[in-house]
Amino acid sequence: MDFTNKVIWITGASSGIGKALAIKLSQLDCKLILSSRRETELNLVKSQCHNPENIVILAFDLANYDMMKPIAEKAISKFKNIDILINNGGISQRSLIIDTDISVDKKLMEIDYLGTVGLSKALLPHFITNQNGHFVTVTSLMGKFGSPYRSGYCGAKHALHGFFDVLRMEHEKDNIKVTLICPGFVNTDVSKNALTGDGSKLETLDKATENGLSVEAFAKRMLKAISKGKFEAYIGKKETIGVLLKRFFPKLLHKTVMKSEVR
Repeated sequence: MDFTNKVIWITGASSGIGKALAIKLSQLDCKLILSSRRETELNLVKSQCHNPENIVILAFDLANYDMMKPIAEKAISKFKNIDILINNGGISQRSLIIDTDISVDKKLMEIDYLGTVGLSKALLPHFITNQNGHFVTVTSLMGKFGSPYRSGYCGAKHALHGFFDVLRMEHEKDNIKVTLICPGFVNTDVSKNALTGDGSKLETLDKATENGLSVEAFAKRMLKAISKGKFEAYIGKKETIGVLLKRFFPKLLHKTVMKSEVR
């Protein structure tokens, strides 16, 4: 797939992976809708992009998952069409199950799962009418296997795989594509913004994240996977081997993760 003349909507576009995608895509002949909660930061991203006249800002909160229809309508009105939705917005977690209040699990599900599902369902009729569309959802390797300190995050990301696998099956007849992008460690502020057991932010960049792929390298590989229409893409360093271990050697994966001391 060529991105030329496509209208691409990116959530979580104010920083990290979303920001890197916006900057790279702005160099191509396409139009962008950039979304996150933070309008000021979105405008800063826009100022760093090429062809800003082809970029519009639409700020909203994924936590408002039951109010996505008017947001989708507003997005469509910007360029009268949307070809690709990149569901990149979300939040992570760093806390043990025993120390995590149920309100944190609820917030992770509301933002990472229900917010993404609500937005995608709101846009789905537009894709059906056009008999064309592409949902690209950034999950995580944690959507394929688990790791300590990420129980609620893993649950939300696993749920996304279940939902979007079914969406792909039900709407193949409508020429609607689904690509699930599963990052490993990427050098972003994801751990700094991660929720702890009481719902406060961790405010710390862990070593594994710091040593992860650069957002530029990740975005390049992600766009390649989207252009090829892949069902799933696992993008990272050696941690991606966990997907194969989970499938064929689950006990070995368990032992490997337990030895890794990843937090």
